[in-house]
Amino acid sequence: MSAEVAVAAALFVGVLAYAVLGGADFGSGFFDLTAGGDLRGAEVRTLVDHSIGPVWEANHVWLIFVLVTWWTAFPETFAAAMTTLFVPLLLALLGIVLRGASFAFRKYSATLGQARLFGIFFATSSILTPFFLGTVAGGIASGRVPADGYGGLWSSWLNPTGLFGGVIAVGTCATLAGTFLTADAHRAGRERLADQLRVRSVVVGATTGAVVFAALVPLTRDAPTLSTGLTGRAAPLIIASALAGLATLGLLLRRRYAAARFAAVAAVGAVTSGWGVAQYPWLLVDEVTISDAAGAPATIRALLVAVALAAVLVLPALAYLFRLTQTRAWSRQ
Repeated sequence: MSAEVAVAAALFVGVLAYAVLGGADFGSGFFDLTAGGDLRGAEVRTLVDHSIGPVWEANHVWLIFVLVTWWTAFPETFAAAMTTLFVPLLLALLGIVLRGASFAFRKYSATLGQARLFGIFFATSSILTPFFLGTVAGGIASGRVPADGYGGLWSSWLNPTGLFGGVIAVGTCATLAGTFLTADAHRAGRERLADQLRVRSVVVGATTGAVVFAALVPLTRDAPTLSTGLTGRAAPLIIASALAGLATLGLLLRRRYAAARFAAVAAVGAVTSGWGVAQYPWLLVDEVTISDAAGAPATIRALLVAVALAAVLVLPALAYLFRLTQTRAWSRQ
């Protein structure tokens, strides 16, 4: 494996981690938004606050890692993507900022009206942010980002691949979050709430799975390079994602919540990995390969060292944080 491919692989690991961990974080907004009125939805919203409170900011580490690595290792393609897709990227950034501020302000609202307003901002931006990030992925995967940048302002992301990417991103985030929230409610001994979330998670998961496979049809025309990869070398990952998704639904129906979480992570991880494998070796599909996009060799080598140091210093701390939030003692606070 060449150094530039190793850096690209590390970059994609960051994308994968953000899709899983950040996805479960963002998806909680769907259940917050659809929880019901102030009294009816209070229990779900309290669970959301308690579940994501310790980790919602930590999950953005992966997004920062992806952007900095991409910018440093493959600067020309980074500039091309930023100048072409700056509208959905700007909207996603606005959603991240608005979501974080609203989540914090809701806790300290002076009135119920203020709490309700901040809650709407939090939940809505939690849905819109992954949607816009999904359209960015779709724009790149469909070959609509030219090598020299400044592609179509709207057509680069408002297209079948981009829109399907946005919808799938929202659905996978909601499925992950629902599975995790159901397990959290069960671990806290709130079985009635766990049953409510279980049913809603199954519905969302089944709908998302149907959308994922329905998207394969328009992709054959709108993103032929990606479609060929998905039905070729990435096909085992797509099949694995389908099996893991079905396992998630089955485990939720059987109230095997702990196992369902692992199956849900496997489903999202497999479909995201399938996208990466299908797109390889392109960094910008049909425009620039990973090898052609690489920056200076000295920069690539330095990044490999930085990635290794980050793995040693950051990953154990993050793992310990997530472990603490999954204990029964924390869940029952």
